Amino acid sequence: MHKDLVSIDDLEPEEIFELLESGLELKKKRALGIVEPVLQGRTVVMIFEKPSLRTRVTFEVGITQLGGQAIYLQGSDIGLGHRESIADIARNLERWVDGIVARASSHQTVVELARWADTPVINGLTDREHPCQALALAMTLREKKCDLRGLKFAFIGDGNNVAHSFMLLSPKAGMDFVIACPEGYEPDKQITEQTKDLAARFGTSFSIVRDPFEAVKDADVVYTDVWVSMGQESEAVEREKAFRSYQVNRELIDSAEREVLISHCLPAHRGQEITDEVLDGPGSIALDEAENRLHIQKAVMARLFA
Repeated sequence: MHKDLVSIDDLEPEEIFELLESGLELKKKRALGIVEPVLQGRTVVMIFEKPSLRTRVTFEVGITQLGGQAIYLQGSDIGLGHRESIADIARNLERWVDGIVARASSHQTVVELARWADTPVINGLTDREHPCQALALAMTLREKKCDLRGLKFAFIGDGNNVAHSFMLLSPKAGMDFVIACPEGYEPDKQITEQTKDLAARFGTSFSIVRDPFEAVKDADVVYTDVWVSMGQESEAVEREKAFRSYQVNRELIDSAEREVLISHCLPAHRGQEITDEVLDGPGSIALDEAENRLHIQKAVMARLFA
C-alpha cells in the first residue's frame, strides 16, 4: 500500500477490498468488546483548517480505540503555509508523531505534507477529494449489498470533492457510476478523464447526464451532497437556482422503479438537496455510513500508522 492516503488513486482495487474487510472486522470486534491496540504508544496529529463533526470525532475516537493518542490542531494554531512553510511543518512533525491527518482547504496542502513528511499522511477532506468518505460508503454497501461489483451508483448534484472520490473508487470496486449535474457544475476534467480510463480498464461504465431522473433509473445507490460547499457561500443564490431541479425527493426515488439505498455525506441542508422524507426514510443509509467512518478510518490508520 502507498505510504499515504491522499487520494483514492493511491489505492489498488485489492487494497480497497482489504480495507473494507478490515473495517468490518474492527467493527465486529468493537461490538464484542475486543480491543485492538495497534496504535499503542503512537501519536497522531490532526490538522484541521475546516470545521468538522464527523471527521474530527471519528478520527479522534478511532485513534483512542486503537490505543493511540491524538493531538488536535486548528490551522490557525500553526499558520499552515503562512506562519511557516508546509515543508518545514511536515519536516518538524515527522520528528515527533507517527501519523498526520489533515483536513485542508487546498488539496495541494495535503499533497505537500505527504511529499515532505516521512510520516504517513491521511486526507481528511480537501477541495479536491474526500477519500475516507468514499471508503465509508463502500464499507456500508459491503454490509448492505455484500458485493459491490455490478452495482449502479447515481450521484445527484455538484461535481465536487465527494463526487471525485466516488468517481475514482467506483470502477475499482466494480460499480457503474453516473452523475447528474447542471451545465457548468461538472466534475474536474482531469478526474473525469481518469475515471473514464479506469472504467475502461475495469469494465464498468461512467457517464455525466443532465437529467436526474435518467441517472437514477435502475440505480442501486442514490447519493447527494450540499449544493453550496464550505468556501462557496458567495455563490449560494446562483447555486441554489442552478440545482433546484436536482433535489433528491420521493418523486425522484420512486422513478428508479426499484428499491434503492440513499445516502448523503452530511451535514445536509434539509429541504434543499434532499428532503426529510428521503433522508430519514427506510432506504437511507446516511447514518450507517457516518458510523462506518469510524471503523474504515481505523482500518486505514492501522495499515498506515501502526
